[in-house]
Amino acid sequence: MSMTLEHARRLWDYLSSFKHQAPSELAVICCSYDLRVCDYACELLKKGLTKQLLISGNTGNWTRHLWDKPEALVFLERARANGVSEAQLLIEDRSTNFGENIAFSRQLAPQARTVTFLTKPNSVLRVALTAAVGWPGITANVDCPPIDFPDGVSNVVGILGVIDEMVGDLHRILVYPRLGFQQEHSLPSDILESWRYLINQGFKGHLLSNWPVDAVGYTSQNGSC
Repeated sequence: MSMTLEHARRLWDYLSSFKHQAPSELAVICCSYDLRVCDYACELLKKGLTKQLLISGNTGNWTRHLWDKPEALVFLERARANGVSEAQLLIEDRSTNFGENIAFSRQLAPQARTVTFLTKPNSVLRVALTAAVGWPGITANVDCPPIDFPDGVSNVVGILGVIDEMVGDLHRILVYPRLGFQQEHSLPSDILESWRYLINQGFKGHLLSNWPVDAVGYTSQNGSC
């Protein structure tokens, strides 16, 4: 298990390393099972680092079995509990993936020019790559709450669930650019090594079913792998 956690931590650290905090007109909360993302967004608002929160999300792989209402409405209750006023909130409750989070948020706030996307640490890179395609022409930053792996992982999905999720995220980073869903990104060879190790350990629950891992060409910063 120690080797598994070592490889998983490598993925967590890499995927979250693309976070950047900067002032923005709008903060889009990409909803999930982790309400700490909402708490963090409310902190940024209170500090004056953003002017408005747009809460985005219907259901996803985890939350369709977790709550009986859209993620955005659960996060809305959390934002209200954090003292955020209705005037500072926009709600988007249709999206079921990051591409839709960004596309539907763009429809609600087309005038925004500086946008911070807020998500879980392990989703930072995917959101950044998706925003580059889905909302061009803005200054986009992606940020996340300071959560450590493995001790800080949400108990809603647990450590094993998060590892499954990260393995699936890497698969999408490799596949989605060719489908036009995300910007191209070259992964370091050690990240690909850890990804393959975790797949061989059985973490396959979030892999793309129509794209066998063996059929994906791997491109790393050190060349083909």
